[in-house]
Amino acid sequence: MKYIGFNKLTTSNNMNKTILITATFLGFTGIILGAFAAHGLKELIPLEFVKTFETGVRYQMYHALFLLFVGSTSYVSVKSKKLIFYFTVVGWLFFSGSIYGLATNMLTTFDFKTIGFITPIGGLCFILAWGILFVNFIKMNGNN
Repeated sequence: MKYIGFNKLTTSNNMNKTILITATFLGFTGIILGAFAAHGLKELIPLEFVKTFETGVRYQMYHALFLLFVGSTSYVSVKSKKLIFYFTVVGWLFFSGSIYGLATNMLTTFDFKTIGFITPIGGLCFILAWGILFVNFIKMNGNN
């Protein structure tokens, strides 16, 4: 019995570590991309596209902080943490990633407009991640 409990703890710690590393990566790269938008992109693309790019950065940073919380709390089940993690990463790739591509479309040979449909899918993934957290909190009993 103790082995099973230890194994569960190790799995939980590994998931927390993965979430926290991902969160810091998103925060770190979000700061770099924000600085790039503020200083490097202004010379290359119109201001409206810089603002669009900054929207991607803003949502990336929101979800970096979101994952920092999820990976640091004991109030969220391991199963919920895994789902939140995967939905948030896919949301970041689809939402922020597609926005970065769409905003800088004129700088590349690939036409990011062809994959623009994934932006709302990424937004839906973000909503699902937050929804899972919400449901997890509703299901908490008074002892947590």
